[in-house]
Amino acid sequence: MTLVLGFLPFMLFAVLSRISADLALWIAFAAAFVVTIRDFVERPQLRLLDGVSFVLFGGLALWRGFWDPGLSLEDLRLIVDLALTGAILFSLVRRRPFSLEYAGREGWAETDFLRVNYIISLVWLIAFTAMAFADGLNGVLMPALDAGIGITVVALTAAISFTLRYPASVKR
Repeated sequence: MTLVLGFLPFMLFAVLSRISADLALWIAFAAAFVVTIRDFVERPQLRLLDGVSFVLFGGLALWRGFWDPGLSLEDLRLIVDLALTGAILFSLVRRRPFSLEYAGREGWAETDFLRVNYIISLVWLIAFTAMAFADGLNGVLMPALDAGIGITVVALTAAISFTLRYPASVKR
């Protein structure tokens, strides 16, 4: 469940961006700040996802607010999806899946624990790759069709559901 909370800033951005892109960025930044500080107080180490969310949403909120107010919602969504895709891919390439930072090791054999975390990280990588692809298509080829919303909902629901259920099914 802690991993899902790590994605809270992104989820808030995805939901609130339909109301206001600026509101969504600032709320996502505030959520990233709260999650990062709360986790950092408990464990004085910065988690990859927390750090990326904090820098990404803070940077985008400042960029759109002060330098480029015309940055479109489609562009913002694509930037966010690509940044999170890149962060997850980076964690896999360096052989330290980002989900390890959220997982509890109690009762796990080391090989099973690593395999489960690689698979969970791959599922999130696939979800964000699909969302980035959909947002790219929306912004370039089909601006009138908002396929990005449907794909985002399906990808996030699938990734969250998988993250919550898969470890328990492997433990059994």
